[in-house]
Parts: sequence; C-alpha cells; structure tokens
Amino acid sequence: MTLALDPELAEVLAAIPGGVDPGTHLLDMNVIRMLRSTPDMLAAAGLTLPSDDRVLVANETIPGPDDNPDLGVRIYRPAARSGPAPPALVFFHGGAFVLGDTYAEEYRCLRYVTEAGCVVVSVEYRLAPEHPYPAAVDDGRAALAWTRAHAAELAVDPARIALGGNSAGGALAAAIALATRDAGEELPVFQLLVYPVTDDRMDTPSMRAFDATPLWTNTATAHMWHHYIGRADNDVDDAAARGDVEVPAYAAPARARDLAGLPPTYLMTAELDPLRDEGIDYGQRLLQADVPTELHNFTGACHGFDSVAPRTSIGRRALDEQVDALRRALHPERP
Repeated sequence: MTLALDPELAEVLAAIPGGVDPGTHLLDMNVIRMLRSTPDMLAAAGLTLPSDDRVLVANETIPGPDDNPDLGVRIYRPAARSGPAPPALVFFHGGAFVLGDTYAEEYRCLRYVTEAGCVVVSVEYRLAPEHPYPAAVDDGRAALAWTRAHAAELAVDPARIALGGNSAGGALAAAIALATRDAGEELPVFQLLVYPVTDDRMDTPSMRAFDATPLWTNTATAHMWHHYIGRADNDVDDAAARGDVEVPAYAAPARARDLAGLPPTYLMTAELDPLRDEGIDYGQRLLQADVPTELHNFTGACHGFDSVAPRTSIGRRALDEQVDALRRALHPERP
C-alpha cells in the first residue's frame, strides 16, 4: 500500500526512529515501562516540556476510587483571571491504555487553556496491564466527580464541565460519558474525542488494511486490547471470535447498543489510522441517535499526528479545530 501522507508530516515522521512499527514493542514490558515518563524521554532527547506564561500548571493528588485513593491530576489554569468562572475540561491522555502520563499532551492542554478559555484537569489514570479495565474508567469517573464537587475551589463553572481525550484517552472520555448517562448523573456538556479507540472487535476495513502505518498499526491495536481487557489472544485476524465475546461498553464504547442522550460531540479521525473507521462509525451512530456531532477525517494524517507534529500545517489545523470546537461548546454566549 502506498501511503499518501501529508508531505510536511512525512518529513517529521522520517526523523522518528522505529516510528512505523510500534506493535512489536507493546508486548515488551521493559519497553513499556521506559515509555511511561514523558519528562524522562524528553530529557534523553535533550528537550524540555513546552510552557506558557499565561498558564499556571500544578500537579495535585485527589481522592480516587477505593482501590486508588490517591489519584494524580495535572491542573492547567489561566494565570490571569477576570469575569465569570471559566468552564473545565477533564482530559485523558493517549497511550494505548499502557503508556503515557499527564505530561504527554502538555502542548495540547496549554493551547486548550489559552485559546479555548477553560481550566484543564488532566488525569493520571492507572495503566494496564498492571491495572486493566475497569481501573482507568473508575479513575476517570472519580476525577469527573471531584471536578464537579470542587468547582468552587477550582474557580470553574460547575454547569460547564466537558470530557475529552485522544486515542485511548478518547475511549475513556466516551466510556465515562456513557457511564454517567447510564447512572442518571449530570452529563458533561460536551465530549471531545480525538482519533478515539472505540471497538475491540477490530473488524473494519482500515483496521484490516493498516499493518504498516506510521505511529500505530493493527498489530499494536491487538496488543493494546490484550493488555487492557486481559484477553489471551492478540491476533489481528481474530475479529469473528472477538465479536462473540461479551466486552462491556465502558471498555469499548462501540459495544454500547444505544448512544442517545450523550453530550454534543466533536470527533476527529485520521485517514491513515487503523482506528479511522471505528471512529467514523461511532460518530455516525451518535448522529443517528440525534446527538449533535461534528465529525472530521483529516486526509493525509496518521494516528497521533497532531501530538508528534503540532507545528506542521496539518497539525496546526487539527489543533485549531479542536480549540474552536471547545470554545463554541463551552462559551456558547460568545459570537
């Protein structure tokens, strides 16, 4: 298959060693542990975290679920405050449920604060395989509840709290929205789903085809689900068997039979991503359930493109659109 990658993105990806085949690493726990600290990885490359004087950033510990009473969050606040309390976004980083940390999306979160005018609560949820499903979902639900209960302390508007995440973090945001709806609790006002993981069955044309795409492949996806839901198989070609397995919708949101009543949604996919079709399917099902949904597939993009190449033209367009979607959803009073 000839990949029609965006030329500027292709140039950035060419400088990433081993970026085209991550799947071989997701069964190696030594590699997984090495890739769990963004500050350490940046330091090894001679880089530092991005920063912005307009944003105050602090790590805090909040009460989590009973089996994780000390839950870490990284909170991003506007340094200058005036006017009404801003909205909040409870955010979940990507990393295949096994990698990443709250530093992994620093640039993205800084932009959300400065340009979408919100406070971001980024959640240090527990990672598989040591903590498989439902640990991360439980952590996320606790973080959402804490944000709502501590709105006054955070100086945010409790009536304008959204959920968001990219990749595996998008799965968590979608799952928590489902769980919140099903529990009859107050819904988030919006969900921002960036190339989300939604379906463990791996039975779509993009999933079957993309075995050598940059940054993420179908093999990596199979290994991800193996770690997250404790499944013994990690074979890409087992879609039929996976369809017969009962997996909760809070683990794989595409398993939900009914998507009605969920919050308005912005959902982004990437053309050259194995997750593309399941993301598009989820967006279409939201629309069919009368959930106000914007769905945008970025041509020439691969999974994670706006994280690894945020300053390319295509990366800037993607982040600009996310910021705009958040701004419109969280500040409906603005023209």
